[in-house]
Amino acid sequence: MPANDSGHPKVLWLARLEYRFHAWRERRARARSHKPTVTPFPGYGGVDWVRVLGRVLIVPPVKPAKPVETGEYARIRGWRSFASVPVGFAQVTVTIAGVKHEVVADRGGVIDTVLPARLEPGWQTFEMTVEGGEPVETRVFVVGPEVKFGLVSDVDDTVMVTALPRPLLAAWNSFVVDEHARQPVPGMAVLLERIARENPGAPVVYLSTGAWNVAPTLIRFLRRHLFPPGAILLTDWGPTHDRWFRSGKAHKLSNLRRLAKEFPDVKWLLIGDDGQHDDEIYTTFASENPANVVGVALRRLSPAEAVLAGGRTVVDDHAAAVPWVTESDGAGLLERLEEVGVLQA
Repeated sequence: MPANDSGHPKVLWLARLEYRFHAWRERRARARSHKPTVTPFPGYGGVDWVRVLGRVLIVPPVKPAKPVETGEYARIRGWRSFASVPVGFAQVTVTIAGVKHEVVADRGGVIDTVLPARLEPGWQTFEMTVEGGEPVETRVFVVGPEVKFGLVSDVDDTVMVTALPRPLLAAWNSFVVDEHARQPVPGMAVLLERIARENPGAPVVYLSTGAWNVAPTLIRFLRRHLFPPGAILLTDWGPTHDRWFRSGKAHKLSNLRRLAKEFPDVKWLLIGDDGQHDDEIYTTFASENPANVVGVALRRLSPAEAVLAGGRTVVDDHAAAVPWVTESDGAGLLERLEEVGVLQA
């Protein structure tokens, strides 16, 4: 990153402008007596640490829902997620097993930090609070020391039909479409649930280039369509210190490399599609870390889906030691994974 005369890295002017805009929105919201809260996201951890994920937001008041819209899966359009005001550099108290930790969100209000904790393997809960507000419960999946298998799955066009790479369709899906209108990819819920069931104690990680804003919608979608629960790793749209937009490929690859370092004994099954550079990303990761990959399964997009996704990306230099299968849906991928021995037939 280029440096200025003082030796400090330059910050892209658009990133500074974005932060000032959100700070202005925060002041307006606080002037209306709106209070920040923590939106938790499911994380993961090891036997003596946890990766805590969430975001501090001031959420605009919502009008009382009609009777048909009540309940956990109330119909929510994507634009509501983006109307919330992120609270940059908020101080958050995380209480794990009675021990309090003070953490600071980033300039976009995102909390992504590792804290010491000794928790039993499996899903565990703890609390987060901001500015003395009501505590919010969140949870992490703790991976036991004996676990040797894990699952990483892409989201867009892998488990959910979204055609995300095309800008206009991305905006339509994110801001307009009712979450109940989103469709799951046929057979993928059965495939992922089968993998999770055959590997008890294995971590499930949903790794996507989608924005943190849509995390609550995504979590409801996965639950409604019976996908196995797992940690959610998304990113934050908009400028960084040195780029106009964040790199989705870099986001995925850096998190895969991080998982390999955090769980050196775990072999990951990587699931994605051939329309969002997953082939290239998984090839790079498998080449760098062949001991950490048990196999790769790519959903093959239909010709129409490939056009919407901006074409296909195909890499031929796959790591020879890693089984590599492709099919058009979850049922086909299940058969191919059984054929190569990744799953029990």
